[in-house]
Amino acid sequence: MSERICEGKVALVTGASQGGTGTAIAVRLAAEGAKVAITARTVAGLEETRSRIEELGGECLVLPLDLSDPTAGRAGLVAATEDAFGPLDILVNNAAVNGYVPFTEVTPEDLERNLQVNVWAPWELMKAAVPGMRERGRGAVLNLTSFAAELPPGPPFPTNKPATGGFQYGASKAALNRLTVAAASETHGQGIAVNALTPQAAIATPALVEAGWIKGPMFEPLETMAEAALALCTGDPDMLTGRIAFSLQLLVELQRPVLDLHGEALVEGWQPADIPAVIRRQEADLAESGWPDAYTFGRPHSPLP
Repeated sequence: MSERICEGKVALVTGASQGGTGTAIAVRLAAEGAKVAITARTVAGLEETRSRIEELGGECLVLPLDLSDPTAGRAGLVAATEDAFGPLDILVNNAAVNGYVPFTEVTPEDLERNLQVNVWAPWELMKAAVPGMRERGRGAVLNLTSFAAELPPGPPFPTNKPATGGFQYGASKAALNRLTVAAASETHGQGIAVNALTPQAAIATPALVEAGWIKGPMFEPLETMAEAALALCTGDPDMLTGRIAFSLQLLVELQRPVLDLHGEALVEGWQPADIPAVIRRQEADLAESGWPDAYTFGRPHSPLP
């Protein structure tokens, strides 16, 4: 077996109980040799993830906790991980609350929950993790973000989500993006990478597949997200930091082979040579709903005089 790139490292992954992105990233890190602590509310789901990691011969610590509750002790997750496994090398803030309703229908409770899980919890965990990373001169923080944070072009405005009905989710993820870049700038040159990762399209999680939402070109497999996450968590921190990276575009930029979650086999149809055609199909689909050139991530504005 070739040397595993996370051998001897310790990781903490939030939101790893539903078999989706957090689970995939936790398993992929473990397959590369990391000891992984996982947290979420659902104990049964966390135990399923732990079983998958242990089947690979990895070590996993289950830390059940409700990240939406600021009094539940979320800032102590880093210390609990380090007590069990040693100094933390990788923090992945994946847990999220979403929701798409008109802004006039958002309740204070909805907004509070989005902000607590999507902004406050990552911020507190980063504050707990970064000082130790600074002392050791190494570390990586990855925040999972969303296309919903992008500003839809208009008028006329796109007719699809997240252009419509995504205020509270998009606003919280936009704040997370700003936090990411701030932390990257404040830790640059200290051996720490801080990045955010956005799925290029809907991730084919078990829940979405079962609900029948994965149709047409607007999806990507869990493996592309896990591979992009691994790249951002193990890249050169002097160069690959401060990114709000879009998964498929990042994989093409880095010419990164996409492996299965065990790190053993290439995923057919999702290699760097395959992905540009996928992105073009996704762009065309978004353009049909009124969001042209969606992946240029630009917005018309008044020109510089």
